[in-house]
Amino acid sequence: MTDILQTFVNNLETTTLTETIAVVFGVLSVWFARKENILVFPTGIISVILYVYICIGAKLYADMGINVFYFVMSAYGWYNWTHQNGSSEERQITRTSKKEKVYIIIALFTFFAILYFTLSNFTDSNVPIIDSITTSIFLIGMWLMALKKVENWTFWIVGDLISIPLYAYKGLILSSFQFTIFLILAIMGLIEWRKRLN
Repeated sequence: MTDILQTFVNNLETTTLTETIAVVFGVLSVWFARKENILVFPTGIISVILYVYICIGAKLYADMGINVFYFVMSAYGWYNWTHQNGSSEERQITRTSKKEKVYIIIALFTFFAILYFTLSNFTDSNVPIIDSITTSIFLIGMWLMALKKVENWTFWIVGDLISIPLYAYKGLILSSFQFTIFLILAIMGLIEWRKRLN
């Protein structure tokens, strides 16, 4: 237990200012998402721009790519949340349809296959399977968040559970801690959004 605590303290001491700012804005973004507040998107955009830089340094290339995707989906989500049916009416929380669930499953396996092939053959990633799994899960989660679907939280929860040990393994202890906070907020978000939906 002492060794684990010492490793945590050592990694915390080497945390960069960039990672600290990215974590703060990332947590704020998830907090605002949980509250169904439009500030989820501008705070998220700041975080993802910083994480593109961080992931390049950590050789988490799929995670770097997903942060580019998050940027695009944040811009889309910002518009989509404030416009429903072509008007400036606020979009309501909904559930995915059976048809959308089929698309989600197909997209999940397609993303994984493409990412795993790319990471295994064209990068020096030493965690291509896990990186591909988490990235695929988060791609779907962000897409569902932008569409204001309650199921987005399930994908965030599963992805966070995998990312906590992944980022700790990569020595990004503050980011690993951030995913722990994300997990708690995602569980709370799922509960709150289900209540609002019902």
